[in-house]
Amino acid sequence: MPVNAAVQDDTPTGNGDLPINELFYSLQGEGELAGVPSVFVRTSGCNLRCWFCDSYHTSWEPTHGWMDVEEILSKVATHDQCDHVVVTGGEPMMHDAVPELLDELSAAGYHTTVETNGTIHHDAAIDLASISPKLASSTPTPTKDPKGDGEWEERHDERRLDLETLASLVETYPFQLKFVVTGEDDMVEIESLLERLRGISSTQIRDADVLLMPEGATRERLEETRQTTATLAMEYGYRYTPRLHVDLWNDAPGT
Repeated sequence: MPVNAAVQDDTPTGNGDLPINELFYSLQGEGELAGVPSVFVRTSGCNLRCWFCDSYHTSWEPTHGWMDVEEILSKVATHDQCDHVVVTGGEPMMHDAVPELLDELSAAGYHTTVETNGTIHHDAAIDLASISPKLASSTPTPTKDPKGDGEWEERHDERRLDLETLASLVETYPFQLKFVVTGEDDMVEIESLLERLRGISSTQIRDADVLLMPEGATRERLEETRQTTATLAMEYGYRYTPRLHVDLWNDAPGT
């Protein structure tokens, strides 16, 4: 969908409208539902700034148009061959109208997946919480910051993990824990985080619930990271998830 030049910072929206960066039909590219035809509702705005963000125009330079829930539902319904909807971002859970959207989608018979960084919890009709906790390697240090000023380094690092919220999400919803892997060094933090999370969660977190995904928003970058990530998945007994949409369409918007 076309977007305007309005910019959203990291402040949650509290009105009934949603900042929508894209609304499109494609294949789910990641996780346990990879390959499933899905309608994607991509909100704009994020409370974090991963240096490798593959949705740059929802975080670092957010753009969007405003749509209310009824308008979104109407657009989704035009894809009548599809009964899966992915609400993603940015960070969709920072917007107060997202739970209403999810409830309405569920009432209309759609399977709902929410792609979230796991720092915000809402009660809503979610069939799959696709939770991607952000590791220390995601922090936009001055040498990795896309804007080159390191302005977000401290803020991102302080916000990127909330153990209590992660536990609440896995206890409330069917879930997958999807870690973006930049290299072998990430495994120390992943193992530590899982141990801590299992220690406070009343829900069993199986190794099969843990997915390792190679960092990379282009085919060229995935060529550099996928083999290492696949090898680590085999070594640690976790699942490997591709980035199918990147393999198929590279970094084209609306895919």
